[in-house]
Amino acid sequence: MLDPLVYYNSKLNSYKATVSSIYKKLTSLSIARLLTFVISAVGIYLTFSNWQIAVFIGILGIVLFLFLLSKYTSLKKEHLLNKALVEINEDEIKIGSGDFFDKAEGLEFQDSQHYYCLDIDLFGRGSFFQFIDRTQLKDSALYLANILKENEITNIVNRQNAIKELSNKPEWRQHFQATASIIKVETKTQEAVKWLQNYNSFLPQSIKWLPLFISICSFATISLAIFKIIPPSIVGYWLLVGLLLSGRYVKKINQLSTNTDKIRDTFRQYALLLNSIENETFNSELLQQKQKAIQLEHEKASTILNQLSRAMDSLDNRNNIISAIFGNGYFLTDLRHSYTIEKWIEKYSETISDWFEVAAFFDAYNSLGNYAFNHPNYVYSEILDSKEKTQVTQLGHPLLNAEKRVDNDFIIENQQFFIITGANMAGKSTFLRTVSLHVVMANIGLPVCAKSSKYAPVKLITSMRTSDSLTDDSSYFFSELKRLKYIVDTIETDSYFIILDEILKGTNSTDKAIGSRKFVEKLVSGNATGIIATHDLSLCEIEKTLEPVKNYYFDAQIINNELFFDYNFKKGICQNMNASFLLKKMEII
Repeated sequence: MLDPLVYYNSKLNSYKATVSSIYKKLTSLSIARLLTFVISAVGIYLTFSNWQIAVFIGILGIVLFLFLLSKYTSLKKEHLLNKALVEINEDEIKIGSGDFFDKAEGLEFQDSQHYYCLDIDLFGRGSFFQFIDRTQLKDSALYLANILKENEITNIVNRQNAIKELSNKPEWRQHFQATASIIKVETKTQEAVKWLQNYNSFLPQSIKWLPLFISICSFATISLAIFKIIPPSIVGYWLLVGLLLSGRYVKKINQLSTNTDKIRDTFRQYALLLNSIENETFNSELLQQKQKAIQLEHEKASTILNQLSRAMDSLDNRNNIISAIFGNGYFLTDLRHSYTIEKWIEKYSETISDWFEVAAFFDAYNSLGNYAFNHPNYVYSEILDSKEKTQVTQLGHPLLNAEKRVDNDFIIENQQFFIITGANMAGKSTFLRTVSLHVVMANIGLPVCAKSSKYAPVKLITSMRTSDSLTDDSSYFFSELKRLKYIVDTIETDSYFIILDEILKGTNSTDKAIGSRKFVEKLVSGNATGIIATHDLSLCEIEKTLEPVKNYYFDAQIINNELFFDYNFKKGICQNMNASFLLKKMEII
């Protein structure tokens, strides 16, 4: 079994050495370029009286300079990639030590009306999302958040297999992540897709051959002028003809250029990522399906995106005044590049969103694969029939320190309901969140924090945190009632695992006891499966009358005038409460 920390330290040292080596090469190339320029300039100066030799030196110097520049540009990209890989491995080492609180919290994905995300610390500081998120694309964080909130119980094994395969490809995952990180884009893909799909072409079909015709005429005109067959002034007049032809569409070309300038980095980034996906071999069904979605019959999606990216880069050259005047005057470059872009849009604008979705999928699933790789001791749930009982041994919360947390066995039959009692701080709420996160992770296909897990898939719904709302003019109690009504209505249409924490907190104890009992009885009569944690011991009486209801508790003991918690999940009813003891201990009373 590969130790993640050993792997990250090994890769960190390797990539640091590569970065250092490339930096030395870049320095050498920079010096070589400077020397080439200086030597060429001196050579031309010394041989200026012999123009043939001077021209030869100039041409040789330009060729050599461009060659060195090309090598430098290529190495610069490699340098950036390896620097990104260094940062990735440094981050993994830091996160592995428990320091991940500077990462994105994902609060924008929080939804108080969702089945469970508000209750189980799915988003926010110290959340599960913050812990696992490694996405780099603008849209992928949302894609990952939707995976966590999906509450889907079909095709779990397919998702497990995809995550397993990606977890076994750490080098590919890191290169994908690094590639996605080194190009910073300003425009979200939804905006780019919307612009492409709503774009209206302005160039007629006849423009297709016009730039070629003008280019041929330009070469002919210049050649005739060189050989003094026609006056040189004709070359200038011909330039004006080309500029007039280009000027007819200059306003719309300017607008097109402005829009493409905003999105061309997006296309360049996605072309690199799609190329990475296309060239990798995948065996799991889900990953193969996504890979096939970007495979066209004759061309790769990455190649097609590169075509558009190059056309956009070429159009951007119009910002160079020499290129703008002579390129448009003699070769109609703006018209040629604009026509290429428009034809690309007409052909692929409806397909591009699928390609972007595939890249976002892999970016999001890389986070899941990375999480699985980082926790080799976790287990993938054995998926059972939904009517069978769930059995988990040594279940723990994945965000708690492994050396300090107390793991518990958890076994529940289909349509069974647990009532959990316990003292304050004894571990009831943590256990509810642990069970909830196990359900979410198992449904996603992630390995769970347990020694073994036999899991009957079920959707999750919770009510653990409610609050009053001044803007909605609703009290705490009314907010909780609305949540409970939402649960009752939801479970009428499908089977859910229900987790409740101290319901009806907004009313008096007598009314709370009666209401809680009736609510639990309603859930049990509806064949619900779930857990409720409570301080109300009278609720435990339901076990005597309803066979599916079972009592469990978390204990607290006072030993040598100190409060002691063992955090063990036990069968029965809690007998030791600690509120009055804590009030005295803290000298409040």
